[in-house]
Amino acid sequence: MATKQVEIYTWRTCPFCIRAKALLDSKGVEYTEYAIDGDEAARSQMAEKTGGKRSVPQIFIEGEHVGGCDDIHALDRKGELDPMLA
Repeated sequence: MATKQVEIYTWRTCPFCIRAKALLDSKGVEYTEYAIDGDEAARSQMAEKTGGKRSVPQIFIEGEHVGGCDDIHALDRKGELDPMLA
């Protein structure tokens, strides 16, 4: 579906990360995953991009920070996610 650049910062065992990736997978979205398990330098780098958010997942579409798992599911419920990905 998507040709947009999607990036997601995760921890491999994080249930919210798994849920967010499942939503993207269900839409056929290709994404770049950065598994930053225990990597404080990578987490700090992510926090710079998110304006200080250090929780995972953190999701970016075309370089724009869209938030975490709850945020992406809320966008989907409101019908706003598909247009962002198209």
